[in-house]
Amino acid sequence: MATDIRQLLKERVLVLDGAMGTMIQRHTLEEEDFRGEHYKDHNLPLKGNNDLLSITRPDIIKDIHRQYFLAGADIVETNTFSATTIAQADYGMEDAVYDINFYSAKIAREVADEITAQTPDKPRFVTGSMGPTNRLASMSPDVNDPGYRNIDFDQLKQAFKEQAKGLLDGGVDMFLVETITDTLNAKAALFAVSELMEEEGVDIPIMVSGTITDASGRTLSGQTTEAFLISISHIPILSIGLNCALGAAQLRPYLEVLSDKAPFHTSAHPNAGLPNEFGEYDQTPEEMATQVREFLKEGFLNIVGGCCGTTPEHIKLIAEEAAKVKPRLVNSPLSIAE
Repeated sequence: MATDIRQLLKERVLVLDGAMGTMIQRHTLEEEDFRGEHYKDHNLPLKGNNDLLSITRPDIIKDIHRQYFLAGADIVETNTFSATTIAQADYGMEDAVYDINFYSAKIAREVADEITAQTPDKPRFVTGSMGPTNRLASMSPDVNDPGYRNIDFDQLKQAFKEQAKGLLDGGVDMFLVETITDTLNAKAALFAVSELMEEEGVDIPIMVSGTITDASGRTLSGQTTEAFLISISHIPILSIGLNCALGAAQLRPYLEVLSDKAPFHTSAHPNAGLPNEFGEYDQTPEEMATQVREFLKEGFLNIVGGCCGTTPEHIKLIAEEAAKVKPRLVNSPLSIAE
């Protein structure tokens, strides 16, 4: 599968899925849905722990993956954005991390294989979603103590490695280290994945996607897009891109930087516009597709999809736009130093 996707990226722009959380919110789920039989006696509330639904309501997660594939996605992300011991500590679910990742990957793999069997000329792929966790290795959570850290590199590496092991055993084709706000966290994840692959004797492509947090054009830890790229350029990743925080129109100048400089494939999965005063996303599929069309036509991307607020309806129109253009040509490694 790894060889296939690298070849496909030379031939066409591939389409990533849209938001998992947005689709889960379409269901009216209660505490019992998150507990299921497996965790009915757990001592803390579990409602809102979406990753856990891969175990307790796999029917919902399978259906979401299927909808995105049928809308035109080539790649779906596993339902594991918060499936590390660090993030799961909020729910007291650290011991369930391997199972969450394994079954999330297994579910996505089953649906990908099912849809691929129906259309063998269009293989479908699964990427293991590895979110940023809710702690930052390079920033203090205490404004009165700038030197304080509530997590360190080794703790992050161990948590990401456990997550990656479950994803690998469950059958992912790739890893996606995503929504990066702190590059040190990302480095821990990349080190963990690299170490795991060496131990397991496998070579799985790695996608990386950072997050520009505001109009300053920087990540939360203060890096510009180019600085972020340079910080991880020593690792032979499959792709580098941007997602979340901003809509397609706001991401455009930063995607242009990556397109100009990156010696890797480039990706984008922006939000459906900016959130309104209620935290909801109002951008229609038609509006978003129009904005995405512009940087697809300019050859900025190899992979495109959607983040917060996007649905299969958004992905369907984005896939139609992606089918009209040629993929970006990957720069030589020298481009990054120019």
